[in-house]
Amino acid sequence: MRPGWTVVSLLLFAGCGSTNGASSSFEPKRTPAPGARPAVRKELPWLIVPGGRMRTTFFYGPWQCRREFMNDCQVQCALEGHALKGCMWLADLKFDWEGHLILLPVPVEGGSRYGIYHCCCDYPVLSTSDNAARRAQWEKYRESYREGWSKKFGKWPEEDEVSWPGHHIWDLKHGGAPVDPNNIFPAQPSVHSLYNKVYPLCYAGQPPWNTVGPDVPYTDH
Repeated sequence: MRPGWTVVSLLLFAGCGSTNGASSSFEPKRTPAPGARPAVRKELPWLIVPGGRMRTTFFYGPWQCRREFMNDCQVQCALEGHALKGCMWLADLKFDWEGHLILLPVPVEGGSRYGIYHCCCDYPVLSTSDNAARRAQWEKYRESYREGWSKKFGKWPEEDEVSWPGHHIWDLKHGGAPVDPNNIFPAQPSVHSLYNKVYPLCYAGQPPWNTVGPDVPYTDH
């Protein structure tokens, strides 16, 4: 599934809601499943926004998809004329907002949490040349995308002064859009490498990606 970053921003400022591929993941007070572990976490700096400031925090999987996400994937694949092979819950985004009401000088706080997941439908694999062409499109677009993303969510993460990779949720090899901002998010290099290892397993219908996981797979809130 592909998250709509613009829609997520609007929903955050409105204070509630969810969008396709970036669905509300869980209430913060819910108890993690037995065996849950801390997630790889990246907290971005506060960003000044209209009426206050916002902070984005990433919690990285991958985890098995919760029932809600798996059900959504079954519907999506069927509507596209494909069979569902598996589902991966890639990351959670936590948005915190601090500011004041426009009409009253009252400080307020709020936030939202969204899950990013991918449906491994039985999409055909692109040819080597088509995949290379899509990769070239992304490489040409990459810097401008990072700049635009940073203005909305905070500075694009770096490691040792090297920018993190941009991960394509619907991967290029199986037809994902190379320059659609709704299909890309920053991933820590080690996490990105793990994604690349588990995607083939998900498309092959291998466990654990072909079965439903817990609603709360990690311990951080």
